[in-house]
Amino acid sequence: MLPRLWPVRALLVPVKSFARAKVRLAGALGSAERRALAEDLASRVLRASSGIPAFVACDDIEVADWARSHGAEVLWTPGLGLSGAVSAGVQRLADLGFDLAIVSHADLPLVASFAGIGENDRVTLVPDRRLDGTNVACVPTAAGFRFTYGPASFSRHRAEARRLGLGPSVVYDWRLACDCDVPEDLVLLA
Repeated sequence: MLPRLWPVRALLVPVKSFARAKVRLAGALGSAERRALAEDLASRVLRASSGIPAFVACDDIEVADWARSHGAEVLWTPGLGLSGAVSAGVQRLADLGFDLAIVSHADLPLVASFAGIGENDRVTLVPDRRLDGTNVACVPTAAGFRFTYGPASFSRHRAEARRLGLGPSVVYDWRLACDCDVPEDLVLLA
C-alpha cells in the first residue's frame, strides 16, 4: 500500500447540553437566549467544516439529534467532561482511520473555515484572544496528546506538544481566537 501524500482530517466539536450552556452569560442573557445562542454558535462551527468530516462529542440526546440534523456524526461521551470527551473523541477518530483531528470549541462567532489548519506530524494550536485558552487544536490522532482544558490551557497544550516532540505550531487567527464566554464577548455577535 502506498503512503498517503496528505493527512486525512476530521473536525471534532465537543458540545454540552444547550440547556446548560453559556452560564457565564446569565447576567446578560436569559436561559432561552443562552440556549439559542449556544445552538447558533455551534451551528456556525459545523458550517465552517469546509467539507472536512464533522463529529460532535456529546452526552445529551438533544445535542446528538441536532448534530445529526447538521450532517455531523455523533460520538457519545457521557460523563467525561470536556478534556475526557475530546480525548475519547480523538481516539475514536484514530480508530476510524483519520490522521489528524481538528478540535474546535463550539462558541466561535467569527469562524469561517478550518481548511488549511494543521500539519501532519505536528500539533497546531489556536489560542483565544486572551492567550489563555485553546480555541482550536489540531493533533495527530495517534500521538497520545493529553488534553487539559480550563484556565491556562494554551500554556499546558504548548507544553504537551513539546513533550511529544510535535512542535507546536501556533496560529494567531482573530476569527478563531474570538469566542463567546462572558458578557463583554457579546459585541462579537453584532
